Amino acid sequence: MQQLYNGRIDEKILLQELDNGLKVYIMPKRGYTKQFAIFATHFGSNDSKFIAPGDTNVTEVPDGVAHFLEHKMFEEEEGSIFEQFSKLGASANAYTNFTTTAYLFASTENFYENLKLLVKFVQNPYFTDENVEKEKGIIAQEIRMYQDDPNWRVYFNALEALYHVYPVRKDIAGTIESISKISKEILYKCYYTFYHPENMVLFAVGDIDIDKTLDVIKENVRQDKKQGEIERIYPKEPSSVYKKEVVQDMQVSIPLFNLGFKDTDVGFGGKKLLKKNLEIQIGLEMALGRSSDLYERLYNEGLIDSTFSFDYGGEIDYGYSIIGGQSKDPFKVRDIILNAINNLQFLKEEDFERIKKKYIGKFLRTFNSVDSIAYSFINFYMKEINLLDYLDLLYSISFEDVRERFQNHLREENSVLSVVNPIKK
Repeated sequence: MQQLYNGRIDEKILLQELDNGLKVYIMPKRGYTKQFAIFATHFGSNDSKFIAPGDTNVTEVPDGVAHFLEHKMFEEEEGSIFEQFSKLGASANAYTNFTTTAYLFASTENFYENLKLLVKFVQNPYFTDENVEKEKGIIAQEIRMYQDDPNWRVYFNALEALYHVYPVRKDIAGTIESISKISKEILYKCYYTFYHPENMVLFAVGDIDIDKTLDVIKENVRQDKKQGEIERIYPKEPSSVYKKEVVQDMQVSIPLFNLGFKDTDVGFGGKKLLKKNLEIQIGLEMALGRSSDLYERLYNEGLIDSTFSFDYGGEIDYGYSIIGGQSKDPFKVRDIILNAINNLQFLKEEDFERIKKKYIGKFLRTFNSVDSIAYSFINFYMKEINLLDYLDLLYSISFEDVRERFQNHLREENSVLSVVNPIKK
């Protein structure tokens, strides 16, 4: 068993790769009363076009399949998986994003029984014509709900403006039209392609016995042979943005806005990606955090309120920053921010040192919660990043690194503005 260790924080993660290709990571946390396990596959809403191992032809599936499949995995002939976890005293959940589908549980008792249930149900698909058709109605209602959510719309309108063809511009759940084309055959094709153990990872954390945890997994996981690489096919995305502005009227009292910046320095994972992510996040905090001059100006002029926020989402093949919130004049906010970022004088070295310490503290607090550890681990894993590399890399970042990255990323030509306005009476 391989050991990943960081002496700076005295934390270790153990890795065992099984014969079928499944990577099992175990993080012992002695004295913790809570346990957490997450079983994830590298399959998200972006993966709608691929060549499965052993195939020669391209398979293209409707948008929303990954999310649809996640929903269906919780249904078995015996009934709901949620009820079975509940009887064992555990809280179960799942999520799908652009790159990942993950199934998880948190428990304070019966960890090994819950782990067995997690491994078995994710390895046991049950799709019929009837239950697939029934699910379409449920997911269609979910899609309508999100379409009526102004915060969801202002966000996805920004992504649609940022990207010409890359699938991140599409809603994770798909559309009512696209899910109508999903069949049990399509679900099984995606399942056996992407839910092969070689394309999956299992992470467990808590005061747990390492050998017993491994035994439960080995006894219940499918003993498939390794299948080889899945060829994922993504369209070639231009470096330019698709549309500079998107405005939509909805039932809101104050306009909502998302100012987006497209990252064009992409195509890599691992430490290089982690370093870029940290540089951009620190730069955003320096420029727009609540202690910044720019935030104070916008707030004092009544242009932003407590809903104002910012974030950078950086994946291997794409990335973008989103700055948003409520504002009586989103276009003025956009203009002030764009004018300010052309002048890097507001990036001050004393702010850099303070914010860097803030990020160090935030990361260290992650290890106080098994939930936070597990979510962070899977998020980094899908970007080819080792969670335990975070702190060392953060210490290595300089003020000049942040200035240079900030200048290259937040460029006016790579920006878009998405606005949701109140419906005019």
